[in-house]
Amino acid sequence: MAGPTLIDTGPFVALIDRGEASHRACVEVLDRLRPPFLTTWPVWTEVMYLAARGGWAAQRLLWELSSALEVVVACPEAGETARIRALMEQYRDLPTSLADASLVALAERTGAQRVFTLDGHFRAYRPRGRRILRLLPETR
Repeated sequence: MAGPTLIDTGPFVALIDRGEASHRACVEVLDRLRPPFLTTWPVWTEVMYLAARGGWAAQRLLWELSSALEVVVACPEAGETARIRALMEQYRDLPTSLADASLVALAERTGAQRVFTLDGHFRAYRPRGRRILRLLPETR
């Protein structure tokens, strides 16, 4: 699969926690993907917050995973925070988190068409210039 893949919170957590229901599905998806992988600071913050329940050991695993996958944690560019806010307002009925909106804005900026996510909200998001994002793992 060519082009960047955006990674949401759920897969990061599932990949380091064998007890997560989606662990196996996420490992299988990851086996088919290659860099580049992109995420955002709001996603990374959310991931680290959730991992804190497992202490430094879980957070260390996340750092190691992100390094092994060569994940780039993107910062918003000028004007992008206004777009993130607009997305949160546009999809307020879902509701849309800061992390989700930041990934949609990043998809718009980079042209990424795939999101590695366990969040069904991504089926509703329509980045500018595109009808849908391809979600991984694929669900029927």
